[in-house]
Amino acid sequence: MPCRESEGTFELAHYRREADDLRAVIEHFSSTNRVIPGIIRHSKGGWSVLMYASKYDVCTVVNVSGRYDLKRGIVKHLGEDIMQKLGENGYKDLKDENGGASYRVTKECVMDLPNTNMHATCLHIDKDCKVLTVQGSEDELTPVKEAYEFAKIIPNHKLRIVEGAGHGYITHQAELASIVLEFIKASLEQDKPASS
Repeated sequence: MPCRESEGTFELAHYRREADDLRAVIEHFSSTNRVIPGIIRHSKGGWSVLMYASKYDVCTVVNVSGRYDLKRGIVKHLGEDIMQKLGENGYKDLKDENGGASYRVTKECVMDLPNTNMHATCLHIDKDCKVLTVQGSEDELTPVKEAYEFAKIIPNHKLRIVEGAGHGYITHQAELASIVLEFIKASLEQDKPASS
């Protein structure tokens, strides 16, 4: 199913809930004897896979364009007077960089942001978990400097910058796919037991 075609409202925040939802999906597939070689998510999903890796055992994680400083991101989009801008409805729908699918920012989401510290989260990722962060050099939603913050604190981390790519990797999808596949294949090779 393509991104955002599932039911429900796509909201900002609730990263712990998303990590727990991801856990339920992984447990389901694992119970059917499917091998989960790693988890990959983009943008907001990058935060939830890192949150997942800080809570649960996982060998390989790919964070594509996930933001390091969550509060700075919402302030950038809505300004310092966030709560007033959410208005009487208590929410505001935002469009992505291409004017496409939106996500909802609610008062509850904004109040959850101070409780989500990506620095502390990343410090809890096991040193054996292999993490790749991929970031577009021209990403206007998640500045490239955010990716370098992950590289500073996650112990078993690789960083790849895709030159010229924006947040959606519209003209760089083949390069993105190649980077991710190369990382996962290398990770699987490392995890193979030594032959006797």
